Amino acid sequence: MYYWVGASSSDYAGTPPQPRSGHSAVNIGKSKVVVFGGLVDKKFLTDILVYDIEAKLWYQPECTGSDSDGHVGPTPRAFHVAVAIDCHMFVFGGRSGGQRLGDFWVLDTDIWQWSELTGFGDLPSPRDFAAASSIGNRKIVMYGGWDGKKWLSDVYVLDTISLEWTELSVSATLPQPRCGHTATMVEKRLLVYGGRGGGGPIMGDLWALKGLIEEENETPGWTQLKLPGQAPSPRCGHSVTNAGHYLLMFGGHGTGGWLSRYDIYYNDCVVLDRVSATWKRLSVGNEPPPARAYHSMTAIGSRYLLIGGFDGKSTYGEPWWLVPQDDPIANRLTASPPRNISESKDAASLNGNFQPQFQENQVEKFPLSELQRRLQLSVSQSNSMLPIVNELEDKELLELASRLAGQNVSANSLAIEALREHWKKAEPNMIKLKELGPLLRDYQRLIHRLHLEKSTSDQQPGFDEHVMHRFYHVRNVSQLRMDDIPKLLDEYRQLPVLCF
Repeated sequence: MYYWVGASSSDYAGTPPQPRSGHSAVNIGKSKVVVFGGLVDKKFLTDILVYDIEAKLWYQPECTGSDSDGHVGPTPRAFHVAVAIDCHMFVFGGRSGGQRLGDFWVLDTDIWQWSELTGFGDLPSPRDFAAASSIGNRKIVMYGGWDGKKWLSDVYVLDTISLEWTELSVSATLPQPRCGHTATMVEKRLLVYGGRGGGGPIMGDLWALKGLIEEENETPGWTQLKLPGQAPSPRCGHSVTNAGHYLLMFGGHGTGGWLSRYDIYYNDCVVLDRVSATWKRLSVGNEPPPARAYHSMTAIGSRYLLIGGFDGKSTYGEPWWLVPQDDPIANRLTASPPRNISESKDAASLNGNFQPQFQENQVEKFPLSELQRRLQLSVSQSNSMLPIVNELEDKELLELASRLAGQNVSANSLAIEALREHWKKAEPNMIKLKELGPLLRDYQRLIHRLHLEKSTSDQQPGFDEHVMHRFYHVRNVSQLRMDDIPKLLDEYRQLPVLCF
């Protein structure tokens, strides 16, 4: 079991970072976390803040090292890439105002000196929203991004000793170009998840790139991975933190599915278990921090430190801890009792620094009523209490059915039949928000009719105790959560359509 705890002045001395998003935060060994740049209120930042892990101290070092204009360190920026190699933080690209950057810097965190580097070879073009990761203790791999005109799918490898860039030649199947994704080196493979693709769709695919380790003599190639378990929803602007045998994903934003031009921000924790090669939900015992994207998440021992982020309206600054239940910081939650979530004995026996316990059926706490509020939509929330309304008296159902069937179908019964066929074949992201009320009522109507006929034929009142219909007693659509929609559709497909 893990808990979210808002950081307080008792956790450290000094002043933590001000609100920001699109910044970077890297671990320098086990001694410190270095935060650089970001964006707040249309202002791009260039400051460095450091969290000294042993001293539990936030401080702002006085850096040296100037560019040709006499400015110390890189120009202000956000949405850049930053990767730590030993005591050095390498920074490439990003955005400042409307300009995409292509400069290349390194910060020596032993003496806090910036140096602008002149690379050679296959130099990458200026870009923002790319993703990068270290390869061993010498090289860096960078993938994708946005150059202001197009989404990118190129792969570059940098040798941090020779400063030579090499564009990796990859043949055969390629991922769709993207930006706002994550790229995490896991042993011999680079794992890339999500991002926004060409034309704007937000993706939820997972890819592995081989051929990055010279000693392996592998031909570079991409493989799309389709893993079992509770996979995360499509998103970009999320974070992925490497935690031994686990990759911890948090936050990001996606689209509503029903009205795709609206962004929905997430605050869920999803774990990729590298041992079992499955997705799992992290069992969290209390409410998470507000949903956000373009934040940073770093591992400090068994703790995780969340900094900043943006939710479409607000930029966050207060740090949060994600800690195991036996962490002293978790003791501050005694005034707020945790939710009663069952613990898995199998998960409790996992080895390594990161030992989550999972509840497979845990759901995202994001009700449709909140979605309606954010989209400023007025949606009928008809009561689903018995008696059940007949199809021919359900005005919203008839309106939807007639619109779907068009002028080719004049009889209401045939139009309703066509609407039901549409729902039984539809994917969750095809269901529009205004369809949910009629869909929920029709689901309940079919269940009622099914069991009413069964009880009449068996001369037994009530429902079959062995049949589970999770949404029959949901009174209105506002009580549904976003991840209830696939389950509702799945149950709806299994219901026979009985005559009315």
